[in-house]
Amino acid sequence: MYNRAVTPFWDLQLGFRFDAKPEPSRDWLVLGLQGVAPYFVETEASLFIGEAGQTGLRLNLEYELLMTQRWVLVPEFELNAHTRNDRQTHTGSGLSELELGLRLHYEISREVAPYVGVSWAKQYGNTADFSRAAGEKTQDNAVVLGLKLTF
Repeated sequence: MYNRAVTPFWDLQLGFRFDAKPEPSRDWLVLGLQGVAPYFVETEASLFIGEAGQTGLRLNLEYELLMTQRWVLVPEFELNAHTRNDRQTHTGSGLSELELGLRLHYEISREVAPYVGVSWAKQYGNTADFSRAAGEKTQDNAVVLGLKLTF
């Protein structure tokens, strides 16, 4: 991914994405904008341009709420949308998926922070219809555990 600062708070990105699963694989050209919006909302917007005119959009927003000097609560919002139906990958046109998450970090240091969290994801429109037809779930809940490392 090529990254270029365009303002003090925003970067323009250009890159390539390869989706090996679900079959068949897909190649995408990625154009992105990443930065900090007003009120310190971390923002990532990506436009995916695929084969045969297929395009997608992903918007990810998160905000760090400082509970104390070490405890940080991070709500997250992610939205995925596509312009065309792709039955082979169970992707429908329009709003395809929405995900909401909440993570609690404990900053051992500025570079190391273990976290625990929850996430909820739901498919919409034709994407949900394709998943239901294949006998798959259209909604998912998850508990996440991890380690955030900053270099």
